[in-house]
Amino acid sequence: MRPVGLHHVSINVDDVDAALAFYVDALGLTVRQDRPAFAFGGAWLDAGGQQVHLIEAAPPPNQGQHFALAVEDLAAVVAELRRRGLQVTDPKPVGGSLQSFLADPAGNRVELHQPQVTPA
Repeated sequence: MRPVGLHHVSINVDDVDAALAFYVDALGLTVRQDRPAFAFGGAWLDAGGQQVHLIEAAPPPNQGQHFALAVEDLAAVVAELRRRGLQVTDPKPVGGSLQSFLADPAGNRVELHQPQVTPA
């Protein structure tokens, strides 16, 4: 098997409207209109060339699982999110990159990742 890429990440949220406000209004993802009419609530979102699927269900306990959104200027993103009242960790170097973390309204961890940081 040779995957050609990542299509989507699916996460459980207990309040779809609160999750949409977080992922769309705060993080800038966009709602897709092609979600099938499933028997459970949710939403499909675009995050660049990949998708995030919100599934209305109880979120699992936090054991470190997360997904990462790539950003170009992590410091600016962290400042913007903090102005919105969100709690975001300070950017930390990891290898040649920077990362910060925050949680969505359901408690799911989201990493903000700035790849390829150029030394000053």
